[in-house]
Formats: sequence, C-alpha cells, structure tokens
Amino acid sequence: MGLLERFLPRIEFDSYEDFMENYQLNVPERFNFGYDVVDAWAGLEPDKKALVWCDDHGGEKTLTFGEMSRMSNQAAHWFREKGVGKGDSVLLILRQRWEYWVCAVALHKLGAVLIPGSTQLTEKDVEYRVEMAGIKFVLTVDGLWEFTIGNCPEMLERVDTKNEDPMLIYFSSGTTGMPKMVKHDFTHPLGQIVTAKYWQQVRENTLHMSHADSGWAKFGWGKIYGQWICGACIFAYDFDKFSAKNMLQKMQDYKLKTFCVPPTMYRFMLQEDIASYDLSSIERYCNAGEPLNPEVFDRMEKITGKKLAEGFGQSESTVLVAAFQWLEPKPGSMGKPAPLYDIDIVDENGDSCETGVEGEIIVRGLDKPNGLFKEYLGDREANAKAFRNGAYYTGDVAWRDDDGYYWFVGRNDDVIKCSGYRIGPFEVESALIQHESVLECAVTAAPDPVRGQVVKATVVLKKGFAPSDILIKELQEHVKRVTAPYKYPRIVEFVDELPKTASGKIKRAEIRKNHYNR
Repeated sequence: MGLLERFLPRIEFDSYEDFMENYQLNVPERFNFGYDVVDAWAGLEPDKKALVWCDDHGGEKTLTFGEMSRMSNQAAHWFREKGVGKGDSVLLILRQRWEYWVCAVALHKLGAVLIPGSTQLTEKDVEYRVEMAGIKFVLTVDGLWEFTIGNCPEMLERVDTKNEDPMLIYFSSGTTGMPKMVKHDFTHPLGQIVTAKYWQQVRENTLHMSHADSGWAKFGWGKIYGQWICGACIFAYDFDKFSAKNMLQKMQDYKLKTFCVPPTMYRFMLQEDIASYDLSSIERYCNAGEPLNPEVFDRMEKITGKKLAEGFGQSESTVLVAAFQWLEPKPGSMGKPAPLYDIDIVDENGDSCETGVEGEIIVRGLDKPNGLFKEYLGDREANAKAFRNGAYYTGDVAWRDDDGYYWFVGRNDDVIKCSGYRIGPFEVESALIQHESVLECAVTAAPDPVRGQVVKATVVLKKGFAPSDILIKELQEHVKRVTAPYKYPRIVEFVDELPKTASGKIKRAEIRKNHYNR
C-alpha cells in the first residue's frame, strides 16, 4: 500500500460529480504530519526526493525523505535544548530557506505550535505576535548561524499528539484591524490532499512549484503538506527579488511538472518573451491568491497551450473552490466547490442566493471539516461574526452561474458602494487590464461626499506609456465600453508599483488607508 492509500480509500474518480459524491478521507487517530508522512515516506522510499532548493547566489540543495526525516529529528532535539516542547509556540521567519522545511517538520513532531512569519514583519509586528500567541522561541533568517544540528541525535521517540491539538497558527492579514490568529489542528495537512492532487494535480516523483514565502498560508497550500502526502517533490526558489526572467529560466532548467503562482507573476512573465523558453515539461498551470483576469488567462493559453486553473481559499481553509481536473476552466471563474466543504452563496438573511445573484460565500456545518480552521484564537467577537447560523461566513462575495461555476466579486470590505450600486473591484480591474497601457492595477473605494464612495483605480503602466490627463480619460472611457458605465473609475492614480505581500498579493487595505490619510 502506498502512502496516499492510507488516507484515501478511493483515489481516482470518473467525473467531478463522482468526485463530489464519493471523495472520502480517512483520518487516523493521533495523526502527525511529521511521523505519518515524512517518516512514513522515509520508511517506504528513503531515497525519494522531497525538496529541490536553489537561490540567486548559486546555492542548491536536494533533500530526500530519508534525509528530511533524520534532520528533522535532529532539529527537534535542538529545539528541545532551547526549551521548546509540546504546546509551545514558535515563530519561524525563514523566507524559503531549505531549513524551514526541516524546522517545520521538527516542530510538528514535538507537538509544538508552528507560527510562520514573513520577513516583511516590523519590530512592532513581531512584538504583537509574541504577546498575542505567547511565543516562546523565534528563529529568523539572520539567526540561522546558531542553527547547528550536526551533533544532535538522529533518533526521536514519538511525541503523543492528539488530532485536536493546535499545530499551526496563521496571523491573517485581514482587511481591517489587527491580524487575527487562525488556529489549525493536526488534521489540517490531510485537508490539503484535495488542494494538491485534484486541483494542482501534482504527481509522485515530479517537481511542483508554488510561489509563496514561508510566512504565508499559501506556503502550506503549495509547498509542503498536500504535495508531500502525494509523494511529489517540492521545488523551492528562494530569490532575493522577483524577476520574471529568472523565474522563467528556473522553470525551464529544472523541468517543472506543475506550477502555481499569483496572477501578478503571470502578468510580469507575459512582459517577457515566454515563447523563447522551453516550458514543455509543465503540464499544469494554476493560480491563486487573487482572481485571475481573463486577459491573462487568454494570453497564457495562447502562448503555452495550457489553460490556467484557478483556486480560491483562505488562511482559514484549504482550497474551497477550484477548477478541478475534470472541469473546463472558464476565464475569470474560480471553478466549483471542493468535496470537503458544503459551500453556498447567501444573502444578508442567510438564505441561498439564486443563480447570478451576488452574496457571501459560506461553509455550512459547524463540525469544521478537516482543512477548515477551528477558531480565531482568543477573539470572541471575530468568532461570533464568522461562525453563525450553523455556518462559517468567509467574508468573500461571489455569484454562481447556470453551470455551477463561482465568480469572485471581492471581499465584503472591498466591495464599493457607490450611489446605491455595489461594484466589485475585480470586474473593473479585469476591464482595465485589457487596455494596452496597463501592466497591473488595484481598484478600491475612495470617499465621496455625494455618492458615499467612488471607484478609484491605482495603475501601473507598461513601458512606453506615461501618465497624462488624456490617458486617464481614455482609461475611463475604456472601462465604460467594456463593462457597465457606472463602474468606471472616477479617480485614476498612476504609481510605479503596487504594495504587495511577499506572496504577491496586492495590499488593497494599504492603498485605501493611504488615500484616506491624505
């Protein structure tokens, strides 16, 4: 029996309907990813590749599951020497250094609580996390000089963890207020099987790349849990600064098989001569983190012959909706619901919306399926808002078409309310991106004394185009032609770059805040 069969009584499905009806997950008692996946693979195939890592400075390292098992045991002993034990919270700020995988697995084995952090965190951000989560130990990139595990024992007696124990806490970026603590238990990695196998379509013994800094939930989606359960090898490119040319070169040189990055990266890659790179090894392109503009979808398909498969989810979940392997991707659509969740779109009263009507995406059922977070730790108000009427309210607005595909509109806080109209930023952004001058853009609400809010577009221009009043007017008229006229941006601001997280997600809250603070 292979590893995946231990968790899935049935692996292959004939159709999406078959998948939704018959997908079943076996959750072992006291499941621990460190022992039951990493060590299990080491026992089955110790020489199976687990990680291929490189950086911009000639660094390269390959680790097998046998080596990952041994080194994570050593790291667990190292953490113990530092006073870390079961239930203790540890903050890792390690970018995409190969040591992150070793340390994360070690902490899972110890029963400690892993808290990933981005290198973009300020001193104030770190202090906030240490205080809120009671963090006992912090390991950062600059502190790796003291991470020497060579003399630590290679054997580790299994620590007894329970499925409901806290394993992982993400500090969600949110759109307003301070970050919330999103608590996942030890069964969370099993929920990522759907993410990896049936959306990203990773294959055993082939290289998969998802771009994400280790400080973000997208890392857990695409660079460790589901992929390793499926037996794929993670490709990690720890670059200093994103370069589309360098990324394309790595994709070619390492002959990746499956690939997933945010739409922003696809947009920058399309500014290069993609056709000059040999990307024939890549069988599956996916995107997540933000909605995919149809313009990008169409251009990538024309160049590569492959259709981008979108996936949607949150730090609070695994993939909720996606263009799964049996579905024909629709440009701009997120796809259809995952079998782990009972997903619906509802109005303000909690009633299901009809086809074509916008509403909030919810997950029905408070048994909290494997993959969904358990609570916002220590935040009664946030839990009361999220878990009500027997469901989890995601805070994301979408609509459903006649074929059952979901279409993203925006975060509740991002939806613009102008003169009685509700305007989703994604539709306006998709219209703007079709204009020849626009490289990327972010649409947000701006205050207006008459209309309450108006649409504002913050635009990055392509090379060869310069800001002007004439161009502003041209962009406004373009949006009026492409979508409903009332959705056009009454304010257009040109910038050199958009503020983004390390995973490439546009910081719309920061754009709104900067406008309001003027």
